[in-house]
This record gives sequence, structure tokens and C-alpha cells, in this order.
Amino acid sequence: MKLRPSLLMLLCLLRRGVMGAMSPENTPLVSSFPVNGTSTPHQVTEVCNVSLETQRAVGAAIAQLGLKLLENLQPGPEHPNVVLSPLSISLALSQLALGARNETEEQLLGALHADLLSDYYKILSCLQEQLIVKAIKVASRIYLKPGFDLKKDFLERSLQLFKSAPTPLTSVEEVNQWVEEATDDHIKNFLSILPPSVVLMLINAVHFKGEWKSRFDARFTAKDLFYIDRQTSVKVDMMIGSKYPLSMFVDGEQGIQVARFPFQGNVSFLVVMPLPSQNLSRAAANLKISDLYRHLPSEIPMLVKLPKFKLEYKQDLQQALTSMGLGSLFSGPDLSGIAAGPLVVSGVQHASSIELNEEGAEASAATSVTLVRTIPIFAVNMPFIFAIVDDVSHTPLFLGTVTNPNPGATAELSDDPEILSFLSNSMPSDRPQSDDPYWDNMLHDESQ
Repeated sequence: MKLRPSLLMLLCLLRRGVMGAMSPENTPLVSSFPVNGTSTPHQVTEVCNVSLETQRAVGAAIAQLGLKLLENLQPGPEHPNVVLSPLSISLALSQLALGARNETEEQLLGALHADLLSDYYKILSCLQEQLIVKAIKVASRIYLKPGFDLKKDFLERSLQLFKSAPTPLTSVEEVNQWVEEATDDHIKNFLSILPPSVVLMLINAVHFKGEWKSRFDARFTAKDLFYIDRQTSVKVDMMIGSKYPLSMFVDGEQGIQVARFPFQGNVSFLVVMPLPSQNLSRAAANLKISDLYRHLPSEIPMLVKLPKFKLEYKQDLQQALTSMGLGSLFSGPDLSGIAAGPLVVSGVQHASSIELNEEGAEASAATSVTLVRTIPIFAVNMPFIFAIVDDVSHTPLFLGTVTNPNPGATAELSDDPEILSFLSNSMPSDRPQSDDPYWDNMLHDESQ
């Protein structure tokens, strides 16, 4: 099975008010593009030597940003599923912060949870380099209107820290072609027109392709129910692993059940599924990825059901960022470190896609139905939170909520459905004493 998520971040900036006649002497402007074959400013490569503790501190900052965004991007009828990349968004906003000054810079660094981290930009850049080597593909570009010049320091630091080179902004077709190539053709026709009066676009694309350590056999994929809520369900293609080695636990206090599906390499797919008495919003608000890793036990073989899906998500993040205290970016920010004259962010466009499917069947995975029913069960058949996480730094590469993995299917009414999930050999001691039929269906051993 391969997971193919892609994300595109686009920050559009335009001129605001009357441009200044000249820039301060200590912030020179530079030509944005090569002239007569000359190259862009020299890109300095620094040696990265970041401790595990520091990596995880930055990873936690990225996770906090992502979870806060997830809280402000609630699923709804039009968008039943949300997919975003905290890493990509952190990279894009951090690049913008390079050119921010005064209160705008403070607000950005605060939202990024970077104000308490020393050498934040260097550490983030090093983390990006390490992730590129082992897990992801990152592409970054600065699109500029011809004749619009950047300040030298911003251009050089963008090149050094984020590998973001300037390119002339000539047509929407050229931008869309770059986007398709950067996301391996997963995001097409990103822009229909160029934003009016745009002079600068910061684009950041992330693509990840992973293969499970333990693959699912496509022959056993079958239609099954996914319960949107207690009354409504949809039919989805459910992938089945009969003796799948899975690490999972139940946190009765937080009201969640957590499972880790490892990829080849040091990246994992985490599933966080609230117990029936909880909801996605509360679960997301209380998540701490590093804590989840600390509680994960050893793997045990069990029957696993995981929905097969392909989801696409496109959203302007302006409202969500405004709710997080960054509204001034869209009205009157101080971005004087980028270019001469006032600039304003006109939008933060976000597009993403994620696909889960099978690849590479293993005949040895076939098991009789009798055997299947004598082992623990973990079925992802209710709304859940997912995170694609670097196992070392605990950085969430992608994060999202899935309330309906098959939005095009017709919803059906469900009368007291039997929702299967996984068995925990260590039943929580604080199990509530109630008549809720769902609780017993969440944790059970069919062999007893």
C-alpha cells in the first residue's frame, strides 16, 4: 500500500498604498533575476548538527501550529475532510517572517511557536534537509512580477534557509505547470487566474510517497460500513490485514484510541480515533504527538481494517490564520524586510491531496475467517484524526481529520450499528460503568 499526500502553500502579496520613493540605505534592493547569464546570490550551505532534543522541540512547535489550524478548519458538509501539512505551512510562514518587522514579526513567530527557540530558522532549515534525505520531496519558489525587486538580505536568506529561488511571474499556466511537477501531478490547475495586483508569490510544495512495512493484500479489500455518526453510515472500500502487526493503546482519560502504522523508513501513519463519548475537536485540541509515541507499546498481530480513500482539499487559510491572531497580515503588516514600500498578504492558498491504496500483494497474508475472529481487532470505521509523522523528530509532515472517506457515496441510516474496533489486552481501569452499547463494541475479544 502506498500513501501519496501532496500539499501546496501559496502566499500572495500585493502592493498597498503608495510605494516609497527609495529604500533605506542599509537595506539595498537587488535585481530579482539573473542578468546576462549571471547567477543569483551565492547560496551558503551550513553544516547541520542538531540534537535530538532540539529536533523534537521544533517538531513540537510545528505540531502546535498544525493542531491549532486543524481546530480552526472544522469539517463541514462542503469539506467533510481536512488535510494539511504543518511542516509546509511552517516553512511558508517562516519564510514570510524573514521579511517581517516589529509587531508583525512577533505575531508570526508567536503563531509558529518559535519565539522560545534559539536559532529557529537554522534549526528548521536543518530539519527540512534531514526530512528531504529520508522521507519527503520539498519544492519552494518565489514568483515575482518583472521589475519588482527584493531586498538583498531577504533573497539571500530565503535561498540559504529554504532553497527558495526567484522566478519571473509571467502566466498562470507556468505556475500551474510547476505545481503539477512539484506534486508529481497530484495537484492540477491550482490557479484559474493570477490574483489581481499580485507582485510576489511564495510557493511551497511537499510530496510524500510511502510504502507500509506490512502491506495489505488487495484481494481482501471489500465494501464495509464507515459510521459518520451514530445514525449515519456510508459504504467504503475497507482494506483488511488479517494478522497485521500493530502498535496501539487506549487512553481512557483522553477518550482516544491510538494506532501506529509504520512505513518503510522512519515515518509512521498515526490514527487517533475518539471513543464514542468524545469528538474530533476535543481530541485534536488535547493531542501531543510526542506523548503518543511515549505510550505506544510493542506491536502485536491483529485483524486490522483501514479505509481505502483518495481525498482532495483546497482552502484559503485567511480566516483560520485570522482566528489565530494573524489578521494584520491581510490588512496592514510590516513586511519592510521583503521590499521597499508597503505590502499586504492577499491570500494564503492551500491545496492538498492524499491517497491510500494497496500495492504489492503477499500471499502469506491470507488467513481463514476462523483465525481472523480469534485475534484482536482494530477497525478504523468512525471519524478519526491522522498524522504522518517523522519517527525521530516527531514532526507532523501531514495532519488531518476524516469524517467521511467516501464523500460521493449515499449516506444510509444506521440503527444501533455494531462498531468494531480493536481489543486491548489491558482494559482501562477507569472504564465507565454505563449502559452505552458502544463502549463494549469498542473493546472486545471475540474469542471469549
